[in-house]
Amino acid sequence: MTLGAFVDAGLDVRVVKDHLAQLHLHGYEISAEKVKRAGVTGTKVHVIIFPTDNHIHASHHDHHHNLHLKFSDIQSIIEKSTLHNDIKGDSIKIFQRLAAVEAKIHDTTIEEVHFHEVGAIDAIIDIVGSVIAIKHLGIEKIYFSPIPTGCGYTKCEHGTFPVPAPATIELLKNQLLKSVNIEKEITTPTGAAIITTLGEGLRTNPEMKILQVGYGAGSNDNPNIPNLLRIFIGETSDQASDEMWIAETNIDNMSGEILGYVMDKLFEVGAVDVYFTSIQMKKGRPGVIVSAIVSELNLPSVESVLFSQTTTFGIRKYKVVRKILAREFREFDSPLGKVKVKIGKFNGTTKNISPEYEDCKRIAEEKSIPLKQVYTIISKELWHNFEFLK
Repeated sequence: MTLGAFVDAGLDVRVVKDHLAQLHLHGYEISAEKVKRAGVTGTKVHVIIFPTDNHIHASHHDHHHNLHLKFSDIQSIIEKSTLHNDIKGDSIKIFQRLAAVEAKIHDTTIEEVHFHEVGAIDAIIDIVGSVIAIKHLGIEKIYFSPIPTGCGYTKCEHGTFPVPAPATIELLKNQLLKSVNIEKEITTPTGAAIITTLGEGLRTNPEMKILQVGYGAGSNDNPNIPNLLRIFIGETSDQASDEMWIAETNIDNMSGEILGYVMDKLFEVGAVDVYFTSIQMKKGRPGVIVSAIVSELNLPSVESVLFSQTTTFGIRKYKVVRKILAREFREFDSPLGKVKVKIGKFNGTTKNISPEYEDCKRIAEEKSIPLKQVYTIISKELWHNFEFLK
């Protein structure tokens, strides 16, 4: 379905075939056709595996002695191909995650995990083919919505298990899931491995200009919910927007030292910003509002820190929309030494710059210069270096 979505979005299936040929695998065939799922048209990519024991090219003849491939076998096949290094690297990374999950489930090592050869060939085509599509289309960042898993039971190599299958749910740890009342395995381990290894989960779409839309079709046709994987390909805005949560609580009986420790712990569990606001509480007691800005994914961890590390009996939380400049980090060779710089841009124009604190602190200590002076010198030099800020 992933390959089908990319082909539906405009990728020529012949490009995928030509690149996959560099793996020197035999005994399979790829084709694509337009189909309808619940009345919506998408592209179904068929990967047909022929019954033969010669899937692997002669240069990999050492794999023929059994019907199973280990992770190291698959890694060798990919590494010995003439594919681009970026395609090799991401493909191996996905297979490594799959093998690590299987090893954990079966209490063994990655090297002892076996992929049945026919299934392994199918997975290689799916995974490497998807990475080829991503690289060929020039996709730099992947986001995915909450993942539907279905319900009921599915048959695995080791028996019948509730949906999601053990490998799938292990791969989807720490991701947002969506409840769908369909008695079928909607997300497979292969699909889960691809998106969670290469992508980042979001509840809403990132702010972007959509250029292409693709629908990848599954094998079954559900009359109520289209069995399709939809992808958007586009350009993100320089001024990105996303949804965040603010979790906060009032404190009037903790010292500043402990609150500083709480701040450190909140950053450790994923808060993107933490700040304190002085307030006047009942009976004239001075207090502090502890506020943390955090994504929905890390919200439970932030709540846990607030309850375990502070004296609060309750917290407030509310959703906010955050607007941020496009950011990039560069190393700047300043008159005082090399320093990492954060650059914020809007519509391609630099709006804000910020030398990294740790680098400025190091320079201040090494050269015995006040930290404020280090910031002043580096910032002035940065704004005068127009070529660096482009």
